Amino acid sequence: MLKRFSISLEESLLDIFDRHILAHSYNNRSEAIRDLIRKAFVKTEWEADKYVMGVISLVYDHHQHKLQEKVTEVQHDYHHHIVSTTHVHMDHHNCLEVIVVKGKAKEVQELADRLIALRGVRDGNLAMSSTGKALH
Repeated sequence: MLKRFSISLEESLLDIFDRHILAHSYNNRSEAIRDLIRKAFVKTEWEADKYVMGVISLVYDHHQHKLQEKVTEVQHDYHHHIVSTTHVHMDHHNCLEVIVVKGKAKEVQELADRLIALRGVRDGNLAMSSTGKALH
């Protein structure tokens, strides 16, 4: 069931919000506000070390000495947090590894930090999410 409520914003903040809506292709303000609220709750779950899910993406040069072995070793150390991995050959030198993870937020963050910090990783990111159970 949907409930209506109203909010008051300064005109300048509303202008910024409307530009955000356009930039992210929302159909209306309500959808954008719902999304912002959900993101705030996901962030809260991560900060409270709740059970979460996420995606770790790594870009690295596969010619870096023993890097693939180190990536695999770290993943084995956290095997109970890894749901799935996908390895993509971007070009002759670069690979993209996408790792779907789950578990307590601090442990998932620790796994991401260890992987991203490996020598030879050119770019790394953890996209955080949650089961959303608290949002129903």
